[in-house]
This record gives sequence, structure tokens and C-alpha cells, in this order.
Amino acid sequence: MRALASTLAFAAALAAAAPASAQQFTPNAQIVQGLQGAVQDVPNVSAQALRGLAEAHMQYSGPPQDRPPLAIQLDQLAQINVEIEFDLNSAMVKPSSYRTLGAIADAMHNPELLGYKFLVVGNTDTTGTRAGNMKLSQERADAVATALTTTFRVDPRRIQAVGLGEENLQDAKNPTAAINRRVQIFNVGRAGALTPR
Repeated sequence: MRALASTLAFAAALAAAAPASAQQFTPNAQIVQGLQGAVQDVPNVSAQALRGLAEAHMQYSGPPQDRPPLAIQLDQLAQINVEIEFDLNSAMVKPSSYRTLGAIADAMHNPELLGYKFLVVGNTDTTGTRAGNMKLSQERADAVATALTTTFRVDPRRIQAVGLGEENLQDAKNPTAAINRRVQIFNVGRAGALTPR
């Protein structure tokens, strides 16, 4: 799959309490490459539509591996998976993650990506309640989007944030695995003409 080929794995768990020196870092050029691939004829995906899909998906019970996929169209988008560290059960971005956020913002300011919009998607594992995970993932996606738009001055009209909780597990056979606790950045197509603010 095109998107899987362009996906960059930054490290282990989002909630891990690793020191700043232990966090892996991917250079700006690799982030640009990951967000640049397969941007022609992208499916129409919005935060609002994904939120509705995730809420409807919560009706499925049973083991996570038996639930249907949430949003197959996401796999068609250029994307990266990033490690953004948070305190346990918190949406406060740890200072150790600001270098990664800065690199993402630099990529979004790159001329190759300047005309595109992005979707910040928060995901959790299955620890905790589904409703609690949905709320926490939204708060974390909002925190990442806020950091990108305030600290790093990415135009907020180019970024939407949505939390999918545990509804879009990367490894459904191991639902509590660290790989499921991730933030994804998707390129959702051209931003169109943005008037200066």
C-alpha cells in the first residue's frame, strides 16, 4: 500500500516516560517525503466525518480483532506516525516532544507541502474505557494541533484534529500494545486559496 510505504515509525509508546535523549528523531526531509506521497485524487476525509465513524464504531462489541476496520480510506492518504509523549492519562505534551513537533511544523512550512491541509489523529490502546479513550485521544490530538498552530505558527486553517480512541487499532491482535498509542498526521489534499489573515 502506498501509504504504508510512506509511513514513518518514530518510536515506541506515546505514554512512555523516556528521557528526552532517548526519543528518536526523524529529519525534516523524511517527514516531507512521508507527507508528500500519493497526494493526487485523495479521498474526501474530514475530522467531523471521522469522528462520526468512530462514534458509530463504538457500537461493535466483542474482542478488538473481530471489529470491522474503521476507515479504510485513511490508508490511501500520505501519512506519518509520530511519537508524541504525554503524561499518563494527560493531554499535556511533554517538552521532550517539541523537537518532533518542530520538525513536523517545518515540513508543513516546506514549499512542497505549503498548499496542503493536514489531519492530526489521536489513537489509544484498549486500556481504560472506550468512552474515556475517545475523550483522551481527542484532547491529545487537539494539544498537538494547538502546538503546531501556536508555538510553530502553522496556519490553523490547514489543520484539523480528531481523536479515534481505540477504534482504529494498528495491532488489533495485541490491543494494549504500545504501537496502538500513536498520533498520525495525514495529508488530506490541497488547502485551496487561503486569504491572508
